[in-house]
Amino acid sequence: MATHHQIVFVGGGNAGLSAVNYALRLNGKLDTALVEPSEKHYYQPAWTLVGGGAFDINDTVRNEAEFISPKTKWIKEKCASFQPDLNQITLGNGEKITYDYLVVTPGIQLDWHKVKGLAGNVGKNGICSNYSFETAPYTYECVKNLRGGKAIFHNPNTPVKCGGAPHKIMYLASDFWRKNEVLNETQVHYYSGMGAIFAVKKYADTLLQVIDRYGIKTHFFHNMIEINADKKEATFDVYKDGKVVDRVVDSYDMIHVTPPQSAPDFIKNSPLSVKEGPFGWIDVDKFTMQHNRYKNIFSCGDASSLPTSKTGAAIRKQVPAMVKNLLSMIDTGKIGSEQYGGYTSCPLVTGYGKLVLAEFDYNNVPMETFPFDQSKERYSMYFLKKQVLPRLYFGQILHGRAQG
Repeated sequence: MATHHQIVFVGGGNAGLSAVNYALRLNGKLDTALVEPSEKHYYQPAWTLVGGGAFDINDTVRNEAEFISPKTKWIKEKCASFQPDLNQITLGNGEKITYDYLVVTPGIQLDWHKVKGLAGNVGKNGICSNYSFETAPYTYECVKNLRGGKAIFHNPNTPVKCGGAPHKIMYLASDFWRKNEVLNETQVHYYSGMGAIFAVKKYADTLLQVIDRYGIKTHFFHNMIEINADKKEATFDVYKDGKVVDRVVDSYDMIHVTPPQSAPDFIKNSPLSVKEGPFGWIDVDKFTMQHNRYKNIFSCGDASSLPTSKTGAAIRKQVPAMVKNLLSMIDTGKIGSEQYGGYTSCPLVTGYGKLVLAEFDYNNVPMETFPFDQSKERYSMYFLKKQVLPRLYFGQILHGRAQG
């Protein structure tokens, strides 16, 4: 016999924890369950600073249990599949859970296997990545041990969580080499499957100045398809008008890799995903976050189809709108009037003590918080990222106390 709950939340990352805790703050009588197998919870935005030697990796991890309300039933299992026509999910152990309403926030999947030769080689032989807890410290080892040569920083042609992370570490590394007088002996290359350094011109203009300052050479529409760890070579497909027109191989002394990313496989292969979508995102209305086909299902965060950058700042704005719309459905049977306008933020570290705080909406129109030009590099914004935001995340956001 299946276990039943009023609202089942699948995924206990930033979005899932924030959503269930915010919902309970608005209505403490809700019957909620959280499906999440992980014992640990990570503050991933700090991993860029870890890779730059400016943050302790151990300060980015907490126990998941610290953030789960005693009012919520914690189901410590993986979700294996969805049966939305039956208002049911199936867990990895085969158990069935039924629901009145479902919130799906499983986060994003790192597809290391989609670059030939990458899986199993990250974290050694000069191949580093800030995209995992295990390998982020090795990035700093690579940076500080480089004494000239060629450093490649890579960005795939898929959406990624924290879209600025692939080049933020490049600026930190370049600043480290500048301070240690080896930048002039170092060739820094940025290979990106995308067509520009940043989508919003106001901030892109500043970043292009930063790139010029460090002497970085950029290669856009270059998507990495293979890495040869023994030869220290990376292979890239070159695109023009959406088609592969060339293939180039470049050598490196160190390479920072951002893996291709997509929705988790159990989402891709489910009825919840965008039909015929290349990444398998959960198919939701971009304003209300209600599923486009199953009206008692909601989603936000990195696995959703919301067409904005996949950041924690975006989630902080998504959660209250989604939860209020969900509670309206419970109370009245109708979707609420709350609208999410696509706000997101990307704190772009451009060096030690320097940061550009990009904030913008669905239309890439800046939506800045502070009464000054945020496209300028500032120490105050660096301090915000390094000192304030981690405390806000663990102390307020995950507990549902900082949404809005």
